Amino acid sequence: MGLLQEVQYPVLPLRDLVMFPDMIVPLFVGREKSIKALEYAAGTQSKILLVAQRDAANDNPKLAEIYKIGVVSKILQFSKVQEPTIKIFVQGLERVKVTKFSNNSGILLASTILMPDEEYNAEAKEVLALRRTVGERFEEYVKMNKKINPEILNNISQIKRLEDFCNAVNAHMILSVDKKQDLLSITSLPKRLEKTLLLIDSETEMLKTESRIKARVKTQIEKNQKDYYLNEQLKAIHRELGDDDQKEELNELEKKIKHSHMSKEAKEKAQSEIKKLKMMNSMSSEAAVIRNYLDWLTELPWQAYSPMKKNLKTAQDVLDTDHYGLERIKERILEYLAVNLRTQELKSPIICFVGPPGVGKTSLAESIAKATGRAFVKISLGGLRDEAEIKGHRRTYIGAMPGKIIQAMKKAKSSNPVILLDEIDKMSFDHRGDPASALLEILDPKQNIAFNDHYLEVDYDLSKVMFIATANSTYLPRPLLDRLEIITLSGYTEDEKMRIAQDYLLPKQSSAHGVKSKEVSIENEAILSIIRYYTRESGVRQLDRDLAKIMRKCIKRILLEKEKCLLVNNKNLKDFLGAPRFTYGEIAAKNRIGVTNGLAYTDFGGDLLEVEAVVFHGKGDIKITGKLGDVMRESVQAAFSFIRSKALDFGINPEIFKEKDIHVHVPEGATPKDGPSAGVAICISIVSALTGIPVIKDIAVTGEITLNGRVLGIGGLREKLLSALRGGVETVMIPKENLKDLEEMPQKVKGDLHIIPLESAEEALRIALEGKLIPVDAPLAHSPARGELVPKAH
Repeated sequence: MGLLQEVQYPVLPLRDLVMFPDMIVPLFVGREKSIKALEYAAGTQSKILLVAQRDAANDNPKLAEIYKIGVVSKILQFSKVQEPTIKIFVQGLERVKVTKFSNNSGILLASTILMPDEEYNAEAKEVLALRRTVGERFEEYVKMNKKINPEILNNISQIKRLEDFCNAVNAHMILSVDKKQDLLSITSLPKRLEKTLLLIDSETEMLKTESRIKARVKTQIEKNQKDYYLNEQLKAIHRELGDDDQKEELNELEKKIKHSHMSKEAKEKAQSEIKKLKMMNSMSSEAAVIRNYLDWLTELPWQAYSPMKKNLKTAQDVLDTDHYGLERIKERILEYLAVNLRTQELKSPIICFVGPPGVGKTSLAESIAKATGRAFVKISLGGLRDEAEIKGHRRTYIGAMPGKIIQAMKKAKSSNPVILLDEIDKMSFDHRGDPASALLEILDPKQNIAFNDHYLEVDYDLSKVMFIATANSTYLPRPLLDRLEIITLSGYTEDEKMRIAQDYLLPKQSSAHGVKSKEVSIENEAILSIIRYYTRESGVRQLDRDLAKIMRKCIKRILLEKEKCLLVNNKNLKDFLGAPRFTYGEIAAKNRIGVTNGLAYTDFGGDLLEVEAVVFHGKGDIKITGKLGDVMRESVQAAFSFIRSKALDFGINPEIFKEKDIHVHVPEGATPKDGPSAGVAICISIVSALTGIPVIKDIAVTGEITLNGRVLGIGGLREKLLSALRGGVETVMIPKENLKDLEEMPQKVKGDLHIIPLESAEEALRIALEGKLIPVDAPLAHSPARGELVPKAH
C-alpha cells in the first residue's frame, strides 16, 4: 500500500458527541471559532472535520484536549437560528486521523490522512456470528433503555454492509465520549464488533441492576411514604454494592466515646445521640448535625492534663529570660506555682493585666504558659458583641457551633491550658446580648467547674484552666471587675527601654532579619535618641518597629553597596529613620500667663497637657473647648466656682466676672480628653489669666479640685511622672493622697523630679505662679491688670 495523501479540513470540536461515518445529526454552533470554521467550509468544498473534545465544559480547548481521530463530514444544511447560534445538518463520510493542526486567521485547520478499515473475511463464521449476537443484544439493550427510540431497530436490521451496521450501532449507544472514541479508533471490524458487544453487555447489566433496585425500592415504599423515595433508592444502591462504611464509622464513634473519659452526663448524652444516628439515613441533614455534635464531644479534652513544671527555679529563669523588670508580676506567678506544687488543688486564678499598649501583656501571658508547662490559647475579644460567641449557639440553628471557650479547649487539647482573653475591655453589647455578662460564669472559680455551653448542652469543667485577661483600662462592668485580680503594668522608664532594646529587641530583630554578628552596630546614644525623638509611648512597640526599620535598611546596604560593617549613631540616624517625629523637653521657653502644664493619663500611657485660659470683654460667660468630656467640663466649672468664692483672697475684683468672659482651652482639639485630674491645673490657668501673673514654665501639676479647694487623689501616677520627665519638667505637684504610690516608683523617676505633695489649691497657686497673690479687703473697681486694681469711690 502506498503512502496516504494528506488532506486539510477546517475543524469543528464537538462537546459530548462522537461522530461516526454515515451518521446524520443536527448541530447547534455558537462558539466564534467554530462559526468561522463553518463559514470557511461553506466557502470551499462544504466539508468539515468533526472531532470530539475531552472536556465538554471548556469553551476554548487546547490542541492537546482535542482527540486526533475524527470523521470528515459534509454540511447538508446551514441556517441561522438566533444570533450568534447557527444550526447545521451534517453527514459523516469517512474516518480520518489528524497528523497536525494549524491556524489560519483564527480558523483551526487539520491535516489528515484516511483511516480505512482493515481487510477482513465478511463471510467468516466468526464475523457472521458476531454480527448476529451484536444485533440481538442491541435489540435487548434498546428495549430496556427508555432513552433510545425503538424505531431505529427497523432501520439497523435492514443495513447490509457490516461497516455501516457497526457504525449505526455505535452511534446510537448511550456511552461516554471516551468509550465512543475508543470504538471509533478501532480499524479492525471484528475487534470493533467484539468491543461493541462487551459494552452492550456491560450497559445492559447496569440497566438490569437499576431495574432490580427500582423494583426492590417500590415494594418497600407505601403510598404515604413517596416523599422518601430517593432516600430509599439510595439505601437499595448501598445494599447492592455492599457498602458498610456508615456502620464502620458508627463503631469508630462508639469506641471514641468509650475511651474519651468524658463525664457521666456527657457520656449518656453521646450514647443517646448515637442511637438516634443509627436509626437515621446517613444523607439526611439531621444526621449531619448529630455527627458534628458527636465529633465535638469526643474531640474535647475531658481529663487530658498537661504535666505541670515542678521546678520553681526553671520557671523563674523562663520569666526572667522573656521579660525585663516586672518584678511584682513575676513574684505573683511564682507564688501561685509554689502553692500549687504544695497543695496540688489550688484553683487557677483569674488574672487581668492592665496597662498601655506595648508593655508586654500578651507576651507575658505566653511566658506564664511556658513557665508552667501548659498549653497556650489566645481568644481575641475586641469588638465582640454577640453573647453566643462566648456560650455557643443552640443546635437548632443552622451552622451552630460551640462558643470561643469550648473551641479554645479543643484547640489546646488539654484540660488545664492558659487561655488569654485579649482586650477584655474592648467588648461591646447590643440586641444580641452582652458578652461581658456571659463571661461572669466562666471567670468565677466557684461556678466554672460546671460551665454549660449552649451547643454542648452538658457541663464542662473549666476550673483547672488558668484564665489571663488583658486590658488597656479598668473600664469594665463592676461584676466582671470583681472576678478579676487586677495587676497593673505601667509604662517603662528611659533606662528600662534602653535595657529592653539592648537585651531583647536588638537580638530579636537581628535574628529576624538575618543580620550576622558585627555586621550592624547601634550605639547606645542612638537608641536613646530613638526613644526620645522617634517614639512617644509607654511600651516599646514603636521602638521595636524602628529598630526593625534600621535593620531592613542596613541589610539593603549590605547587599547593594557591599558594606561589611555598619555603625548607626546620632550623626547618621536621620538616614535610617528620617527627621525626628517628636521633640524632647517640649515645655515653653518662658513663663506664660494663663498656661499651665497638666498631666494626663490615657489608655496609651501618660501625656503632658497644656491648659490655657484667656480673659476678654464679654458678659461673664465661661467657654470650654478642646473636645473635653463631661467630667473634665465639670472640673472647669468646679475650679471656676472655687476661684469666684476666693476672689478677694486672690486679689481679684469680683466685678470682673460680670464684664469679662473666660475661655478655657486644652490644645490638640482632635484628641478626646476627660477625667477630673486636671482640676488644679485649670484653677492655676484661670487665676493666672485673671491676675496677669505668669505660670512658672517647668512646673507640672495633677490633682482633682473640690469646690472648697481641696486636692483629691488621682490614678496613673507613674505614667504621668514619666510623661513629665519626657517633657523636661523639673517640678511636679501631686495630691498628698498619692504619696503612697511613690514607694513603687523607680528610683530614677524620684531622683530626677522634685515632687511636691498638695493638700489645697492655694498651695498650688503659691508654688506655680511667678508672683504672689495679694488679697484685698474691700470691693475694688474693675481694672484688667492686678497692679491697676483701685478701691471703689464712695
